[in-house]
Amino acid sequence: MGANELPHGPEEGAPQRNARAEPEQDSLDYSGSLSAYAESHRASLTDSLKRLFGHPFGSFFTCLVMGITLSLPMGLSLLLNNVERLGGSWQRAAQISLFLDLKTDEMQGQELREQIERMPDVIEAQLIGRDEALRDLQQQSGLGEALKELPDNPLPAVISVTPKQIDKAQLDTLRQQLSELPGVQQAQLDLVWVERLSAILKLGDRFVFGLTIVLVLTLLLVIGNTIRLHIENRRNEIEVIKLVGGTDGYVRRPFLYMGALYGLGAGLLSWALLAFGLDWLNASVVNLAGLYGSDFALAGVPLEDGLSLTIGAVLLGWIGAWLAVARHLRELAPR
Repeated sequence: MGANELPHGPEEGAPQRNARAEPEQDSLDYSGSLSAYAESHRASLTDSLKRLFGHPFGSFFTCLVMGITLSLPMGLSLLLNNVERLGGSWQRAAQISLFLDLKTDEMQGQELREQIERMPDVIEAQLIGRDEALRDLQQQSGLGEALKELPDNPLPAVISVTPKQIDKAQLDTLRQQLSELPGVQQAQLDLVWVERLSAILKLGDRFVFGLTIVLVLTLLLVIGNTIRLHIENRRNEIEVIKLVGGTDGYVRRPFLYMGALYGLGAGLLSWALLAFGLDWLNASVVNLAGLYGSDFALAGVPLEDGLSLTIGAVLLGWIGAWLAVARHLRELAPR
């Protein structure tokens, strides 16, 4: 029986070795395909870099034109943010003035101020006493000597309330609520300046948005035309590649990298232009603000905005290249 069983050993073991070999073979095939795919991308990126650095002046000026175009909407957006910050605290611009009864003494005014300051919709409440209000009027009106001849101080104490929100409906509700407090004779809210500034900033935001759309389309045309020229210069090479079986993805890949590299260069140049421009303008702004006794200064380009600008430029370059190649891909078939 032992002799009869010997031939069956190899026959039973052979399928087991084949079963173990198949996953190993699949793993090797997958690893090889992945390695070939990565090598193809590396070769495309290297080829794109060589072609760009082979024409440094042309590549630089293309990136510079794209960078200047990108910097326009971003620069206007940053200036609008600085104007909004220059407007100071929007809440302070929308202060509610509470004129107290003449019979309200300073202690009652302080208690009312503390009560108002504890309200959830209020940031701060400041009491201006009757004597302080009279001194301010004397200094600002130029009628100091005439006001001194008055027998009594005719001015009431005032509580200046800084709200948390600048929404008109919420401010009207808060003003009505404050006017009903005991000791308050009148509650006054002036939203004209705030509404005007808000309207100007909204107009600026719309203008920047429209300008951004127009300039993005312009960038797509610029990068598309640039890639089209590269395609025309390599038409014979591409036709040969397709003749020997090159796929559309293989043909498209170097141009996509080229578009992304153009976008990267444009984004970095735009970031540098914005940083330099704001720093150059800031000197004059600081000097002007100092004349008004303010320490206002322009904020630079935030890191997150700079990174977003660069990433967006890379995406625009990639999309522009893809559109250009997709348009001319049918014409690249071998004749």
